Amino acid sequence: MDAKAYLSQAFRIDQRINSKLEQIMSLRELATKATTTLTDTPSSCTRNEHPMESIIVKIVDLEKEINADIDKLVDLKREIFKVIRTVKNAEYQTLLELRYLCFKKWEQIAVDMGFSLQHIFRIHDKALKHIEHMRYDVSIIKLSD
Repeated sequence: MDAKAYLSQAFRIDQRINSKLEQIMSLRELATKATTTLTDTPSSCTRNEHPMESIIVKIVDLEKEINADIDKLVDLKREIFKVIRTVKNAEYQTLLELRYLCFKKWEQIAVDMGFSLQHIFRIHDKALKHIEHMRYDVSIIKLSD
């Protein structure tokens, strides 16, 4: 795994958490819409007799997954923060923190740092190369699989 892929892991976990939160919102909306239909015809044996209960179970399961993902994200961000702190250049650190810990878009980073987008990309490339050179120290960063 290269430096960029390593640093991007936190963003992917954050995306999964947000996706699961959206799923929970959708399930909660579905739960509030769940109504009982009264009919004279007998219901089939395979029909789910407790739709609300199954929705609640799904919500609880998703919430457990989200909590596990949040724990993983916090640990990974702490690890990434340590890696970024090993970079001696403060400009590189700032850019890496804004991108990989705050998940800011390139344009916003350029505005925040007062540089052109092209210059931000150049700084980013240099910062990644700096981290790549730290590969030999496995206690600092685990870039190799």
